[in-house]
Amino acid sequence: MRERGFTLVELMVSLAIFALIAAAGVSLLGYSVGAQAEAGQRLDRIAAIRRVNALLTADLAQATQRISRDRGGIAKVAFEGGTGAPDEIALAFTRRGWSNEAGEGRSSLQKVEYRLAGGMLQRQIWPMVDGADPLPPAILLQHVRSITLHYRTGGEWRDRWDSTKPGALPSAVEMTADIEGTGAVRQLFLTGTGY
Repeated sequence: MRERGFTLVELMVSLAIFALIAAAGVSLLGYSVGAQAEAGQRLDRIAAIRRVNALLTADLAQATQRISRDRGGIAKVAFEGGTGAPDEIALAFTRRGWSNEAGEGRSSLQKVEYRLAGGMLQRQIWPMVDGADPLPPAILLQHVRSITLHYRTGGEWRDRWDSTKPGALPSAVEMTADIEGTGAVRQLFLTGTGY
């Protein structure tokens, strides 16, 4: 009795089918890895936006009417609000509620400044409200094309905070950030609600 095996044609057809299935599997795996990486980047951006929202909400809610002084002793208004132009102060104010768990010789007030520099939203703090140099800025959000700020006072929205009273605060701040890969993100914050 003769043993029968596969012919060369049958073997070539089966190898071709296996190669097609393997190529499809590798392509599908590559696509799913790319999709997972893209989803991870989007989730990281969303998390960063939420952190900025939480930080600004806490800072602005604790804003106080405290006038500060720079190293030269020149008085600064309690709340400075810009338009959000790059490399200019976007927001600068003094906030209450800075915890002091280590019992350092300082107050519970903290001078805070936000600005857009080099496509990054930065937050800078001072160790003392009056006469101190700022600490290095913390980068909160990257790939920011622009930010736009509006200030609520007296029942109307303004593009810039120009109060005649040095201790005045707006009742609310609106920030719209144009972020690469996300688009425009609009956020509203109440100011000085901790009184």
